[in-house]
Order: sequence, then structure tokens, then C-alpha cells
Amino acid sequence: MKVAVFSSKSYDREFLCAANSSVGHELRFLEVRLSPETAALAMGAEAICAFVNDDIGEPVLQELAKLGVQLVALRCAGFNNVDLEAACNLGIRVARVPAYSPYAVAEHTTALILALNRKIHRAYNRVREGNFALEGLLGFDLRGKTVGIVGTGKIGEAFARIMAGFGSKLLANDLKPNPVCEALGVTYVSREELFRRSDIVSLHCPLTPETHYMIRSETLPQLKRGAMLINTSRGAVVETPAVIQGLKDGTIGSLGLDVYEEEGDLFYENLSDRFIPDDVFARLLTFPNVLITGHQAFFTKEALTNIAETTIANFSAFVDCGCATHEVSVEKIAGPGR
Repeated sequence: MKVAVFSSKSYDREFLCAANSSVGHELRFLEVRLSPETAALAMGAEAICAFVNDDIGEPVLQELAKLGVQLVALRCAGFNNVDLEAACNLGIRVARVPAYSPYAVAEHTTALILALNRKIHRAYNRVREGNFALEGLLGFDLRGKTVGIVGTGKIGEAFARIMAGFGSKLLANDLKPNPVCEALGVTYVSREELFRRSDIVSLHCPLTPETHYMIRSETLPQLKRGAMLINTSRGAVVETPAVIQGLKDGTIGSLGLDVYEEEGDLFYENLSDRFIPDDVFARLLTFPNVLITGHQAFFTKEALTNIAETTIANFSAFVDCGCATHEVSVEKIAGPGR
């Protein structure tokens, strides 16, 4: 199968080529992101492979359909950047990687919590400057603290296991309780109660109309004052200007982000030689109690191997039977956390 791989980096080429070595699909790697301006680069391809910040809206899908593209394969779990209804109407199938390594994201979430709590990022810089003072670095024990998990799919479940190991009290909110989480001692409560009781709130839900701006100016007062907020799900689950206000007035005690709603113009690129034009993002960087990583929670060898193998398997299944292994339908636009 001839495939145009958009938004490809060196690691994408390495892992996809390794997974494809015994299969033989014709992969053409493109560094540019998929957009209305770059969609024409898919000419000659039967399928395209896209990532989280590629634009797969109706205009792009219409252009892909004209070029004869039959399959859009996402090398990620989320599909909020795809107009599924337009794809269905145009006869283009959409596939994804529903699970790669939930442990990768759960462990990165834990790393953000530990770093924020014990001020590791600040301590690192101090020591390098010869400053060994401890003032301003006080943290707290995770044991006995209440951790609220919004979304208890595979990633939320893995995160719950880790937090249970710390001896934290666990609350959760999801459309459907996860029996594994319940067996760990997780108590399912309303979202409002979770916000009110949790010392740490960690978001592990997909971006849907119901979760869009879940954290916003109207819901911020529901949070326990001084709570730590962690988002490793999707950027638009959080309304960034509202969170900035929450940091300023002390509603939010600390903030850890691996995603950002306007990350498409920032993440996965080296912008160190230029200024950041996003004033909202730049404001976030000024807070000492904010820690941001560039959508790297998934970035482990195990996860990249699973992503590549599942993506190649989607291509192979489509060639064999005209249906990818992990297809996404319009009905899946809304769903529980994962």
C-alpha cells in the first residue's frame, strides 16, 4: 500500500520502518503537517498517516478524496482533529491506535506530579547555580492525599495503580466505572465532588463536546483551593486563560501540562531561536508553579513500537479485507475516558 506519512520525525521513520520491514508497504515520509495547503502532497498515495496536530477537517478530506486516498490512519489514540462525518460521506475510512502504552502516559503524569510537588525543576536550576537553600522547595507526602482521576480508561487505570501504590485516596469520575479501579479502592463520585475533595486532579479523558473546557472560569471555584491540576489528555479540556486566573488568585496551587489547546503552532518543533508569538502560552511560562512538557507523555520506546506496529497492521488489514483493524466511526465521537 502506498502511504504518505505527514508530520514525520526521525523517530517516526525509525519505528515505522522497523514495523514495516517484513510487510513491505510503500511509506513516503513528509515532515510538513497535513493541512489544506499541504494535502496535495498526498498525490499518488492510497492512504495517509497523520498525527495529533494534523488538520483532518472537511476541506482536507475533500482534497484527499479527489486524490484517491481511501484510508486515514492516525498514529495516536485521539481523533478530535478528524471530521468523522465528512470522512464517512466521502467514503474515506479512519483508523487509529486505540492503545499503545497506557503506562507511558500514566508514568509521565506521575513524573509531573512529583516534580511539581517537590519543586524538582526549581531545585535543579538552583543547584547548578550553587544555591543549596531549601526555602521555597517544601512539598507534601502523597500518602493520604486525595487524588481525583477524570477518565478511567486504560491510562486512568494505570495511573490509579501508581497512585494506589503511594497510599493516596482515590476518587474518579467517568461515564462508566472501571471494575479494576473499583478493586483498587477507587470511589466514583460526581465531577463536582471530585473537584471539591481532591488535592490533585488529573485529567485522562478524550476531547468531546462534553469535556471541552471542562476546566473553565465557571468550574474553577469548584476546585479545592490550592489543588494541583494535571492535564495529559487533550489541551482543550482546559480553558487556558481561566487557568491562568486560577493560578493568580491561588485557586490552583500548581499546574502540570503535557498538552495545550493551541499546541499545533508550538509543539514538536525547535523554536529556541525565535520568540514565542502565543502570549497566553508565554504567560504560563512565567509561573514558578507551572511545569509544561511538549506532548511527550507517550514518548517511550515501548509506546512508539506499539504505535508503529498497530499502524502498519491497520494498513495491512485494509489491503487484505478493505477494513482497517481499528477503525473509528461517527458513533465514536463521544465516549468515556481512556
